[in-house]
Amino acid sequence: MRELRKEKKLTVQELAYRCDMERSNLSRIEAGRTNLTIRTICIICNALEVGLRDVIRA
Repeated sequence: MRELRKEKKLTVQELAYRCDMERSNLSRIEAGRTNLTIRTICIICNALEVGLRDVIRA
């Protein structure tokens, strides 16, 4: 997810805002320090304007 975020030239704060979540939560997600639900992954995909397949592949 971090790579996709950087490709879109978004900061962690900007992506967190788009996902309606705290920046610290998104940082933990990018660092792999938390388990994700499919719903959360879909929210992030929508915010990044990418498909689920792109996130899983990255």
